[in-house]
Amino acid sequence: MSIGSARAGSLSRRDALRLGGSLVAAGLGSSALAACARAPKQGSGGGGDQFRIYWNAGHVYDAYAEIIERFEKDHGVEVVWEKFQWEDMRPKLLADFESGNVPDLVEDPSAWATEFAVTGNVASLRSYIDSDGAEMGFPDDWQEDTVRRYTVDGQVYGIQLHLTSQQLIYNKAMFSDAGINKPPATWDDFLATARELTRGEVHGCALNYDYTYSTPWLLQNGVQYYEGSELLVPRDAAVEALQFQRDLVHKHKVSPVPPVSTDYTGPRNVFVAKKTAMIFTGPWDIAPIKEAAPDIDFGVAPALSRKTQATIAAGTGVFIPKGAKHADLAWDLIKRMTALDVELKVTEEADMTMPRKSWAEDPKIASDPVLGAFGEGLSYAEDWWDALNRTGKRGAVDELYKSMYQQVVVQNKPAADAVNTFVEQATRQVKG
Repeated sequence: MSIGSARAGSLSRRDALRLGGSLVAAGLGSSALAACARAPKQGSGGGGDQFRIYWNAGHVYDAYAEIIERFEKDHGVEVVWEKFQWEDMRPKLLADFESGNVPDLVEDPSAWATEFAVTGNVASLRSYIDSDGAEMGFPDDWQEDTVRRYTVDGQVYGIQLHLTSQQLIYNKAMFSDAGINKPPATWDDFLATARELTRGEVHGCALNYDYTYSTPWLLQNGVQYYEGSELLVPRDAAVEALQFQRDLVHKHKVSPVPPVSTDYTGPRNVFVAKKTAMIFTGPWDIAPIKEAAPDIDFGVAPALSRKTQATIAAGTGVFIPKGAKHADLAWDLIKRMTALDVELKVTEEADMTMPRKSWAEDPKIASDPVLGAFGEGLSYAEDWWDALNRTGKRGAVDELYKSMYQQVVVQNKPAADAVNTFVEQATRQVKG
């Protein structure tokens, strides 16, 4: 829904929730959200007790809006559902930890909860799980790695909400027109295919400005982010992986230079505009591609191989900050949002992939060629951040990694120099 499409006095409750997220994303802030979308209602419990959620702006699904509406009625609270891009949410959350004015529930990418648990800012869910875990199927119905991801010293600090992998999406018509009958499987295949598909204003592939999209290349070259007490191990393989990405853009010119933007949707946008034939992304982009370009017949191919076939295991989870005013209510909302029927509704709505084993076993999921391809990728997906999360220093290190990636891939700096500088600076952060 666009803001301009709403008639005066015609906003539904769900539309108000969505509109509030648009206002936050536009920089109008939570005060505007409260004024426009969160006006107190009769019967809302004590004149408008507020329950605050921090959420990713790309995950504002109807299925969650429906749950929140019911949650408000059941508990007599008003939900302030604040939406952010990840890079905007993190500093806001860190400031809240400092002030003690924390939200009640947070959606997090790739287990911030683990990192923040180490620094004492996340509530353990142990008592809730002891009471309700068997009934909700936790941990038995969750993929094992998702449980491990949120566990520190025997305490669980978050619940996986979405579970994703990054795969290769390609335009079948462009492949056919170029006489290419199958997607690439190795780095060499990929470069050769991208060269064949680069014609005029159309590029064979499009790399992302978001640094996290570089990580599958490193995993495929046998690189670990943090191992023992060292970063980017082995270093020469890390240099090679980053250099390869740099060369795709600046030497071979099969990818446009990634735009300097905080918006990770750039490759998707050029894909739907038919300006590129291949992008690397996850299930979060499937529904937008279908909606924006229903005429594109696209395929989902397995991740590439170099030394090994690998991709990144990602997704999001939810956690309760320590000191949350409504921790018990937050746990109730977690249970509602992670129920199997809700997972299936979100998948039907947005093609998002999920962490429950029973979700993967559902006949509709197992028989879907797109979802099945992403689900298969989870079998060889790896958690790039897990070891670093447990140091409690990931935030500072990630900022340095982002700078390194942008220097190499966007600004065309030598990979070896950038990697050496990163390792030196990041090591000081971890040991400091």
